[in-house]
Amino acid sequence: MKETILKITNLHAEINGIKILNGVNLEINAGEVHAIMGPNGSGKSTLAKIIAGHPAYEIISGQIELYDQDITTMDPEIRAHLGIFLAFQYPIEIPGVSNADFLRLAYNARKKAMNGEELDPLSFFELVSKKLDVVGMDSKFLARNVNEGFSGGEKKRNEILQMALLDTNLAILDETDSGLDIDALKVIANGINTLAHPKNSIVLITHYQRLLNYIKPDFVHIMQAGEIKYTGDAELAHKLEESGYELIDSSNELILN
Repeated sequence: MKETILKITNLHAEINGIKILNGVNLEINAGEVHAIMGPNGSGKSTLAKIIAGHPAYEIISGQIELYDQDITTMDPEIRAHLGIFLAFQYPIEIPGVSNADFLRLAYNARKKAMNGEELDPLSFFELVSKKLDVVGMDSKFLARNVNEGFSGGEKKRNEILQMALLDTNLAILDETDSGLDIDALKVIANGINTLAHPKNSIVLITHYQRLLNYIKPDFVHIMQAGEIKYTGDAELAHKLEESGYELIDSSNELILN
């Protein structure tokens, strides 16, 4: 029996008094890849941020469990230490902070929380140099400020590099394919596939089938109006690419089977 990593039960949430999530239910087990799709405004990114603990959102009711532990009200730092990772759709730049220092501090913070061994700069450089190959990045990016002057593809690679270093249990990738050309998309997808293993789980939030051409999900969920309305296998994403969400709205059985 697979171990349950994440369980969301009847989750309702809002921001600035506007209701966004209207009863989300989701269960993710170890070794699984889940894709969450849906039209703009359906609540996909909101769900990702709430799982990670974004403070701007207020949970009205419901529960989020990680390995059977209630994390609904936990701070985002604690969730990160427990193994939740969120790759942003639009990674921010951090002027004045080198990528190497940022990555090392993040790595050591999680190690410290897990009572693991922290690394000095030299030892960390040896570790991160091995991880660079996963996302096809040059070591020169370590000396640059975090995401400053990076192209869209380089920013997304940097996110996956963080995922590789932190050895996350639950990785949520919010539109990682956004703005990538086909070559960058293949590199990113290859990195994600390399990092997937039987003890972790990955959630892909995307509008398009093209990412799923390279990363095959075990489950595809369709969000609408703040709820997960339908769940299927990888074939569901292909049908959506062909027919669009309007056929889901009309409850076309050919789409759902």
